[in-house]
Amino acid sequence: MRNHEVTEIQPLLTEDGSLRESGWSKRLVQQYDRRQIKAPRFRIKEWDYYLVLNEDYAGAFTISDDGYIGLQSVSLLNFKEGWEHTETILNAFPMGRLALPATSESGDTVYRDRRLQMRFAVSEGQRRITCRFENFYNGKPFSCDILLHQPDMDTMVIATPWKHKKTAFYYNQKINCMKAEGTMHYDGKTYTFRPKSDYGTLDWGRGVWTYDNRWYWGSGNTTVDGVPFGFNIGYGFGDTSAASENMLFYGGRCHKLDDVTFHIPEDSYMKPWTFTSSDGRFEMDFEPVLDRAARTSALVIVTDQHQVFGKMSGRAVLDDGKVIEVEDMMCFAEDVHNRY
Repeated sequence: MRNHEVTEIQPLLTEDGSLRESGWSKRLVQQYDRRQIKAPRFRIKEWDYYLVLNEDYAGAFTISDDGYIGLQSVSLLNFKEGWEHTETILNAFPMGRLALPATSESGDTVYRDRRLQMRFAVSEGQRRITCRFENFYNGKPFSCDILLHQPDMDTMVIATPWKHKKTAFYYNQKINCMKAEGTMHYDGKTYTFRPKSDYGTLDWGRGVWTYDNRWYWGSGNTTVDGVPFGFNIGYGFGDTSAASENMLFYGGRCHKLDDVTFHIPEDSYMKPWTFTSSDGRFEMDFEPVLDRAARTSALVIVTDQHQVFGKMSGRAVLDDGKVIEVEDMMCFAEDVHNRY
């Protein structure tokens, strides 16, 4: 059944390590426990990724334990000046030592070394991102203290298997429309987020992947007539026959979409894109502003990433037929090919 909703509280995995029930949900109703995984520890991937964004600038923060490698990353993006910098610290074979929480709903995600101290703290109704990164760029440090407000609201959760690898799965939650307040500091400049207009998004992922995967993902948040509106769109890997991850958010409630297709120019990521949907409920134009491109090649690890930030305009249709029109909504869409 396409777009099957999982509603029963249950363990995520069966005794043989396969997904108990594939599909989407509004909350983490399926319970992740890495002790139930029937795959080598070096194949387990766990990460928390936050993006805090407004029209002029953004910060992105990652703490990850991908089995045989950890990638701890901070990005500062300045859209007005047309530049970004991403600094990543690699760790060999963390394999669970970072002790990332089994749920996004409680516990702190923490990374510390001599150069980087970063914490994602969860408390009732809010999330706090604190970071100090020495020698972030041109010998200068980066720091931030950002609060994201998370009232009781729907999220996008999807449990995805792979057809040809029974013990491979992806359990993913995207939390949109979290109002952001706080500051980032770099090179004598303060970047301020204001909850009236600015938002944060969480990408929370746990799973065991196959080696070679390519995916497309897009996300954005804004305020429409005083009401928070956001979207999550994506596809590309795993067996998504049970459900897609395409979803709209309006006033704290989710509205499930069917398939959305990214139309990316073949010769340049910086030319205009379009997005179309099988159900006609997400039709958008996208004008790129900045391509956060990164390519890594180290032995068996190869990544080719294009996270493109830009302005989206068009229309989205809620479950009840209400049409949401957006113009120049700052957001991002990405094309990523990883072999690791």
